[in-house]
Amino acid sequence: QAKEKSPCIIFIDEIDAIGRARGKNQVTGANDERENTLNQLLTEMDGFATNAGVIILAATNRADILDRALLRAGRFDRQINVELPDLEERKAIFSVHMKPLKNDETVNVEFLAKQTPGFSGADIANVCNESALIAARQNKTEIGKQDFIDAIDRIVGGLEKRNKIISPQEKKVIAYHEAGHATISWLLEYAHPLVKVTIVPRGKALGAAWYLPEERQITTYEQMFDELTAALGGRASEEVIFGKVSTGALNDLEKVTKQAYAMVVFYGLNKEIGNVSYYDSTGQQEYSFNKPFSEATAQVIDVEIKKMIEQGYERAKLLLQENRDKLTQLADILLKKEVIFREDLEVIFGKRPFDDHTEATFPNGLNGDVKPADPDGVK
Repeated sequence: QAKEKSPCIIFIDEIDAIGRARGKNQVTGANDERENTLNQLLTEMDGFATNAGVIILAATNRADILDRALLRAGRFDRQINVELPDLEERKAIFSVHMKPLKNDETVNVEFLAKQTPGFSGADIANVCNESALIAARQNKTEIGKQDFIDAIDRIVGGLEKRNKIISPQEKKVIAYHEAGHATISWLLEYAHPLVKVTIVPRGKALGAAWYLPEERQITTYEQMFDELTAALGGRASEEVIFGKVSTGALNDLEKVTKQAYAMVVFYGLNKEIGNVSYYDSTGQQEYSFNKPFSEATAQVIDVEIKKMIEQGYERAKLLLQENRDKLTQLADILLKKEVIFREDLEVIFGKRPFDDHTEATFPNGLNGDVKPADPDGVK
């Protein structure tokens, strides 16, 4: 049909649905139809001459798993990576979507761009639309800064559920959990700086903390270990204050386990495993029944992941024990106000000592049995 209607453009979205590499799935006969479709597509693409007037485009989020035959010269031989927008690009996208909106003088495009790391263009359009709806529900004639903040919170965390029934004791546990995250992230140099913390239930979460991550191109062991420690701050706070832990840290534990696994298995950031990476850039490993390492190595990996997480957990508990009074102050404010901001932490802890981003010192550089030293200004 394309040849008959040339010149024209064919666009295939989610090409990985039919273009996944052949012969990798060990379940025999499971993908015969998909492979037949791919073979036919390759045959048709070979039939187009350079002057046929037909351009074929395709999109995927998993270019790494596509069949190599699909990417050969004469087929999809030009790949264009479309990354998520950076800070300057988000500012430009916000400016475009704000043109039809009536905003007041409190709205700052640069502030909003900084509050939305990792947002796509569609996400930013959604923020602008949601902020207009929030302002309209309050019968406002203009959209304000707070409307945009509420829209971002709703998109990131889900709907507020103030009518959710939570007992006073549960609320206290949630407050100390979130205060633990906030305290650790404030005291560690490479943990992401806090934006706000709330104990108002949103979506499936009973409480949440918003951070402003740096847009890094490369990440060091020290940075990843600080982030891991901060993620364990909630559960560590529960143990320090109440002497027991709850199931509220499920999301945190999932996050730190994945991060520790990546540090040990993919990034070569472990002394025992060494400068070895078992990362598979083709994306086929996740569909394989066989691991790229031996059973003995798998046992070492399990031990090292657990050791790394325990080091971060003990480090978080030590910091919270040494700052217990401030942790309690923060939790009390959370219980009263339900939402706290960076300014509230500055009142309790003083100015964050790492705003100059001085280099933290970690003796011996790696984990193993050596406990990393805390940056200057942190006991």
